[in-house]
Formats: sequence, structure tokens, C-alpha cells
Amino acid sequence: MSLNKIPEIKLIALDMDGTLLNDDHLVSDRVRQAIYEAQAKGIHVVLSTGRSLAACEEYAKDLKLTSYLITGNGSEIWHVSGELVERNLLKTDLIEMLYKLKHEHRADHWASSVDRVWRNDMPEDLFSREWLKFGFQIEDDTVRQTLFDLLSKHDELEVTNSSLTNIEINAAGVNKAVALAKLCSKLDCQMENTLAIGDSLNDMAMIKEAGIGVAMGNAQDALIKEADWVSSSNNEDGVAKAIYRFALKPVS
Repeated sequence: MSLNKIPEIKLIALDMDGTLLNDDHLVSDRVRQAIYEAQAKGIHVVLSTGRSLAACEEYAKDLKLTSYLITGNGSEIWHVSGELVERNLLKTDLIEMLYKLKHEHRADHWASSVDRVWRNDMPEDLFSREWLKFGFQIEDDTVRQTLFDLLSKHDELEVTNSSLTNIEINAAGVNKAVALAKLCSKLDCQMENTLAIGDSLNDMAMIKEAGIGVAMGNAQDALIKEADWVSSSNNEDGVAKAIYRFALKPVS
């Protein structure tokens, strides 16, 4: 899009790791102030993360957010009050297949069920749980790319990452952009009125479909190529700079 005319921003979607949070997993004072000012202006500020609810709700409370949370890359949508708005499950037979691949490739893994996150561990009966997401952590570039390419061909899977050394898998059609569009319909807002900020492939869909998609200065190259604008890094208040530029002090 052309940045000569900035749309009115009514909703800001923020990835967390590598975006909202600096490398110490903290929200800087400047980023915090920008979020407060945006909310005071009536803009909805939404965390849009690969994390589970349990791993992000304290941040939402600390920032005094008043809107919604997109968790698990869009597998769940929550209101900050704790109300579950939507849940999109990953079939257990697919979890079973992914778990076998973990052993074949000797990878570390994590998996999110609706009640907890499993790390290099799984319940004896996979079918005793409902599943949201599966992730691989693979340091070997060749092994990781081979597995990424294999999984990307599976029509029941949505395959992304949240760092250069992992792979994240959701059910096909489950991503942050789809969740963001659903929130727009709830909040009487259009996608063109959204500002989305992220750093990894699990942010790609929302970066491309938001009214303004911003990549962090530390973002993966693929995301930077698709973004409307590139901010500074997560250690340099990149989120605050984007909020001030596009939501609080539009240049149009």
C-alpha cells in the first residue's frame, strides 16, 4: 500500500516475542506509554501471539488492556475478561503424526492442548486431550527446512514459525489474520483500519492483510519484504515508533 495516505487506525495487533517484548521479555516504558495513549484515544490494542493464554494474560493485565487476545496463532480468541470467544482445534491424528516426526528427526518439541503446554513430553493417550498447536525446535538448518517443506504440502496444516529455529503448526486456515478479521467484525472495524506489528512467519498473514503491516527491525527477511513499513528493533522501542507514526500522529 502507499503510505501517502494513512487510514484511521482503530485496532492495533501486537505480536509479543521479538515485537512487544524486548530480549529481556519486558515491555519498555516508551512502548507502554504508546499503548496507554492508543487506548486513551479509543483504539483497541490486541495481543496477537503464538503463546497460550496462560503465557500472555499477565502481560495483558499489566498493560491494562481492555479488548481481546489472539493466542496460539489464532487457535483461540479470548476477551481480556477471561471469556473464550473462539477455539480452533488441531485434529489429534495430526498431532500423532507430528509427534512421530519429532522422533524420526530427533527434534525437540512443544504442544499446546487446551489445558496446558507440553514440552518434550506428551500424555500417554494423545486422544485424551484437545489440541491447539504443535511446534518443533530444530537447530540443524537442513533438517528444519526439509521438515518445513514437507509439512507445508499438507493441506490440513498451517505451517509457520516464531523464530528462525522453530516450526509452528496449526490447523489449516488458522492464523492471526483470520482471527484479526473476526475481531474487526465484532468491533465494527474494517481490516484497513488495523495496524499489525510482528517479526516472524506466524505474523506474515496479518502483516499482509492489515491496513498497515509493520515489520520490526529484527524481523525475519521474508516478513520485512512484505511489510508496508519497517520499524526499529524490539530492543529499540520499535512498537512505540510504529504506534506513534501510524495511530497517534498520522503523517497524512
